[in-house]
Formats: sequence, structure tokens, C-alpha cells
Amino acid sequence: MAIDVATVRKVARLARIAEPEERLASLAQELNGIIAWIEQLGEVDTDGVEPMTSAVRATLPMRDDVVTEGGDPEKVLSNAPKRAGDFFVAPKVVE
Repeated sequence: MAIDVATVRKVARLARIAEPEERLASLAQELNGIIAWIEQLGEVDTDGVEPMTSAVRATLPMRDDVVTEGGDPEKVLSNAPKRAGDFFVAPKVVE
């Protein structure tokens, strides 16, 4: 797949990125180099390789899934900056 100047111009417009016209040709070359490198990754034999989410093998600690009373509200809210009764008070974020 080759990326031309028209494609770079269209993607820049869709992404709302203002790029000068003289820079579009070099961006197309850079993007084509990136795509060529990605295509090389497709040639790597990955049979028998398990997918991973991290470079460090770790197991998550498991706990019993039990219903509790939620603890003592006074303990839970003791460090709350603001509270109203047994609830946290958070600033309004939506107008």
C-alpha cells in the first residue's frame, strides 16, 4: 500500500492538522517507510508464540467474590476532602 500526497493531505484535513503544502511529499515518504517496516513484521514467524499484555510475566492476585456491607462509612470517608452525609462530594464537570 503506497501513500501519496493526496492521501496525506486528506488525512491531515480529517485530523485537523495544518501542514504546509511543501511538507506533504516528505510526510508521504515517511509514512511509506513506516508502512514498509510494518509489512516486514508480517513476515516474522509467530507460530507458537502466545499473545501477551506485558513484557513481565505476572499473575494477578485472586480474592473470593463475596458480598460485604462495604465497610464502615466513617472510615471510608475519613480522608474525603468534602462529603455530604455518607457520600463523597465531587466538583461538577459537565455544564
